[in-house]
Amino acid sequence: MSRREQIRMSDPEVADFLREQLTVVCATNGHRGWPHLMPLWYVVRDAPDGKDSPRLWGWTYGKSQKVRNLERDPRATLQVETGVEYQELRGVMLRTEVVLHREPEVVEQIGLDLTERYSGSRPSGDMRDSFRAQAPKRVGLEFRETERVTWDHRKLGDTY
Repeated sequence: MSRREQIRMSDPEVADFLREQLTVVCATNGHRGWPHLMPLWYVVRDAPDGKDSPRLWGWTYGKSQKVRNLERDPRATLQVETGVEYQELRGVMLRTEVVLHREPEVVEQIGLDLTERYSGSRPSGDMRDSFRAQAPKRVGLEFRETERVTWDHRKLGDTY
């Protein structure tokens, strides 16, 4: 078995890893050819058909460079990683096609889901009204995976 095969994560391991981690680095294709990398908070949602891999969703301002880049070219590469020492390194890199959602109710729901994920409680009242007011200025980002690379160096034991 190759070292690449040894460190590859299974689908359930990837799903668990993505749910455990908090920040994804999103790379889009900039207008002058340079990659544009930005961190994003995200939520993990099951694919609508239940067959595909879970999808990452995020939001950002509609006038952001990320959105402008994705309007020109809907491809993005995402990376989530953790670990400090070599034998601890774990990560997932996803090549994705991004669907931009501008419907206020969809964008508002993403904001609510993000708040629940990162604060541990569902927003209500004034905070919910705040998300409703922000929704027209923001864009939802649905990352549809087309290819995946994973690594979990812990699987190597002490042989690296």
